Amino acid sequence: MKVTILGNNSALPAHGRYPTSQVVDINDQLFLMDCGEGAQMRMHQYGIKSQRINHIFISHIHGDHYLGLVGYISSLSLLGREKELHIYCPAKIKEYVMIQMPWSLGFEIVFHLIGDIERKVLVETEKFSVSCFPVYHSVPTHGFLFTEKKRKRVLIPKKLQEYEIPKYYYSKLAEGEDYIDKQGELVKNEWVTTEGHPPKTYAYTADTRYAPEIVDDILHVDLLYHETTYLHDNLLKAIDRYHTTAPQAAEIALQAQVQKLIIGHFSSKYKELNPFLLESQQIFPSTEIAFEGKTFEW
Repeated sequence: MKVTILGNNSALPAHGRYPTSQVVDINDQLFLMDCGEGAQMRMHQYGIKSQRINHIFISHIHGDHYLGLVGYISSLSLLGREKELHIYCPAKIKEYVMIQMPWSLGFEIVFHLIGDIERKVLVETEKFSVSCFPVYHSVPTHGFLFTEKKRKRVLIPKKLQEYEIPKYYYSKLAEGEDYIDKQGELVKNEWVTTEGHPPKTYAYTADTRYAPEIVDDILHVDLLYHETTYLHDNLLKAIDRYHTTAPQAAEIALQAQVQKLIIGHFSSKYKELNPFLLESQQIFPSTEIAFEGKTFEW
């Protein structure tokens, strides 16, 4: 699983930073998380093949999270895309797109509308799922959770030979089944396999006030992206605008017992970002800044 940061700023492009956008890569399938202004420029700059993206998730209707969407869709059309594109979003986003692009694109856009406080699975495959959960911003907003399915058990070659298990049965062992040998003796699965690697998880909270209510939705994830629009000295402004400070994001990571926190959505009033890291790490040491162009892989 990989997450590449395309934009880490808040409402305005500033200091060489673009508004919010990320690409999540699971088993070479690409997903676009929000599409702020400049997203497709960053994709080109960072070597991300935009035609490989088949699913886009828009967290809410504020412009810094979707104003790059129409331009990106237009580019896909000009490049001759034929495969359908799935967009998961509030109903207003569909309206905005259809008003600006009423002509034939050469491919179908499939909209999956998300209700204001809806919590549901959006994408389900054999290997992973993507679900949404409500967060707490000034307009209805959702976070998204990527969850890898439980991995198959790992075969132990030496033990397979020792118990003379035929190759045709390996796939069943990987699924957790026991084996009955030629003499009718039981060979327990745990004797010839080990646990598969733990499923990987990623949570993207989008824009939200400090909200302990979301902890259950992101509990124990490997990687958490949480907005940190302001430093602590602007706590009252964060509260007023339904945003989060760096220490508050760290508190959420601590409560949710996540493995790593990455922070972004920085207010344009800040040119230097290191103070965000310092404030967060005092509470949650395993914090990193979501620098544009950086890929987090695990």
